[in-house]
Amino acid sequence: MIDATKRQTALFALSLLDLTDLTETCTDEAVERLCDAAQTRFGTAAAICIWPRFVAAARARLGPSSPVRIATVVNFPHGTAAVADVVAETERAIAEGADEIDLVIPYRALIAGDEQAVTEMVAAVRAAAPAPVRLKAILETGEIRDRALIRRASLLSIGAGADFIKTSTGKAAVHATLEAADIMLTAIRETGRNVGFKPAGGVDTVADARLYLALAATIHGPDWVMPSTFRFGASGLLADILTLAEGRDAGAVAASHGP
Repeated sequence: MIDATKRQTALFALSLLDLTDLTETCTDEAVERLCDAAQTRFGTAAAICIWPRFVAAARARLGPSSPVRIATVVNFPHGTAAVADVVAETERAIAEGADEIDLVIPYRALIAGDEQAVTEMVAAVRAAAPAPVRLKAILETGEIRDRALIRRASLLSIGAGADFIKTSTGKAAVHATLEAADIMLTAIRETGRNVGFKPAGGVDTVADARLYLALAATIHGPDWVMPSTFRFGASGLLADILTLAEGRDAGAVAASHGP
């Protein structure tokens, strides 16, 4: 049996989870299974995160009053689409039932020195997705790499109206890291705004999740983390959450099945 603290962390992580399927082979049936998986006997995930073409199917599956939010991605994954195209994609997704928009900022333009491209993109999508739609800006920190530029991307996105800043698409070679998380969480604190943080990609276990939760608590205080200020973007984390929620130890389960 696992200890109570591990189980409590697992259940808390469930409430913060954006359960994700952004695979190239995703289907309507896979999205329906994702919707069902997000609703567990221990509680629900905060959201599912899917391609825009599946939003209508997810809304039909979840219904109009589900506590599970529908997040979708725009300007994804490379961040190179025209502003007008991204706005149109955003408006269509909201019309079909999306509650949250995860926007890839034009990070390549930022790396090349064009800060205005980031501000214009985030502001335009913010205008197309007014509250209560939640806007998450994906920085793709594994591609930006430079600490000062990650901080700048964070501040630009927040200044242009993002509700969250998110590390990664999960499509680059480097996903979420604690170093990037530290920079981004500190930038949020510096602004004094009620903006959330989402590590995405590479958070596969509750032990991984615990490290990010501890970092957020160190920077923002123990009561800051909640679904409105913190999400995990992950596809594999749910399995470990459920293992621990059921009172089983993940290591013991793996050992019992052999190599």
